[in-house]
Amino acid sequence: MRRHRFHLRELEAGEISVVGPEAQHLSRVLRVRPGDQVLAFDGEGLEARGEVSDVDDASVTVNLQEPQPSEVESDLQVTVAVALLKGDKLSDVVRRCTELGAVRFQPLLTKQADVPQLSANKLARLQRVAREAAKQSGRSVVPEVAPAIPLEELQWQGVAVLAHLRASEPLAGALPQLPEGTGLTLITGPEGGFAAEEAQSLVDRGATPVYLGKRILRAETAPIALLSAILLPEAR
Repeated sequence: MRRHRFHLRELEAGEISVVGPEAQHLSRVLRVRPGDQVLAFDGEGLEARGEVSDVDDASVTVNLQEPQPSEVESDLQVTVAVALLKGDKLSDVVRRCTELGAVRFQPLLTKQADVPQLSANKLARLQRVAREAAKQSGRSVVPEVAPAIPLEELQWQGVAVLAHLRASEPLAGALPQLPEGTGLTLITGPEGGFAAEEAQSLVDRGATPVYLGKRILRAETAPIALLSAILLPEAR
């Protein structure tokens, strides 16, 4: 039987009282009852099995076992650096890339984007999307969604890969074998693509340009395809 999952920022063994939105979700949506098995995760890589002991209108009481590191997270620490996109496209990118295993999202302000800024409300919504996608997909890490920054302020540790229509090398040939724990940043542009000088600046700073095949991918498809190509081979 699948265990109901909920997010708890501070995990420790013993009896805990879950309150607020997580308690409401457990009691009103999942309809847990005493004796039901649950799984708490802290959003940073730990999880703990538990059993519901009591449910009331305001809280759910759970007896948790000792927290343990999750076994579902990737060894690669992948940041998705994506330009601001129109409509709800950025939410789709955050949702799908969270399911695939990204640990961080860095929205970017770029010259040719149709969206000039990321409001506080939109940022909060993206953060909620990441939390819900992490819960739904069985992850123990909730990816960070950072405030938007200008492209020229983007920094990275480890390896950076730039999706580029005019790159001469495919991903498989450009990306080296990465050791466990390596930081990897995937950079993708807006609907109009990066301006030539933006792309060149990223390459000059050490990003590796790659192409993703002969077809032109939509701006919201490119980061998902790129992350899939990197992380899904672990499922084979």
